[in-house]
Amino acid sequence: MTATYTVEVVERLRGGMAASVLSFPLTPFDGGGRIDVDALRAHVREQLAAGPGALFPCCGTGEFFSLAEDEYETLVAAVVEEAAGAVPVVAGAGYGWAQAARFLAAAERAGADAVLLMPPYLAETPQLGLIGHVRRIAESTALPLIVYQRAQVKIAMSTVPELAAIPNVIGIKDGHSDLDQLQRIRLAAPPEWLFFNGAATAEMQARAYRSIGVPAYSSAVHAFAPEISHAFFRAFHADDHAFVDRLLREFYVPLVELRDRGAGYAVSLVKAGARLRGCKVGSVRAPLADPPPEHLDALDTLLTTGLALVGATR
Repeated sequence: MTATYTVEVVERLRGGMAASVLSFPLTPFDGGGRIDVDALRAHVREQLAAGPGALFPCCGTGEFFSLAEDEYETLVAAVVEEAAGAVPVVAGAGYGWAQAARFLAAAERAGADAVLLMPPYLAETPQLGLIGHVRRIAESTALPLIVYQRAQVKIAMSTVPELAAIPNVIGIKDGHSDLDQLQRIRLAAPPEWLFFNGAATAEMQARAYRSIGVPAYSSAVHAFAPEISHAFFRAFHADDHAFVDRLLREFYVPLVELRDRGAGYAVSLVKAGARLRGCKVGSVRAPLADPPPEHLDALDTLLTTGLALVGATR
């Protein structure tokens, strides 16, 4: 792959980020806990029909942390095939550099356009170590990389030039929501770099991110209620503040409050929402656990409310 290819991927992603929300598909499992590729394909087709700006399979929402390398490659390849070039496919990868390099090789074989590089497992990351980590992983692949800063990974302004010197690093997904720090690194970054809001429920902070020049965001809601996700996106970009406020007040705020009632709900509650919509995604894999019945009932009620707000049906 060439520098021209990287530029093309950046421009496709930039266009997708401006036009729509970013979709992070779920990973379906069958009753025996095995990956269900047919169910994944059906789920991805539903995601594509809603018109996302890009697909990010096998990331946090897609339970990357519980996937074997062969499962991962099979899943990414299926998403690439379903996307058929309509939108960019950015696969998740992570752990230490050696494991990440193997996943990146699998993503490359599967035909992914780029990779979202998730934080290394457990280890605290001084800036010098972070630079070395990203550089070593980048040297193992020709795929463009988006660095995901969250948890123990927090990129300093002084680190940005070092990362920018790595040819296939193309941007940052932010999960800290520290807008002062994000503003600093955005101003220090090359103008062609991509930035997007990757908060757990990104719509809650979309206005704040846009105020510092980062309007693009990923949407966990898109995985189970794309109608609500796209209605919010349209209202947000049309500056329909009254409707944005109503969606936040009546759907997103209660969703966040419900999400905060259980560990791992940033994934397991989203997957439960997809099941409630009839999507055959199965249960989450351990170490996550499915929500109890009372939380499912609350989610079901919330879905009814949200869909009614945007004029959609169950």
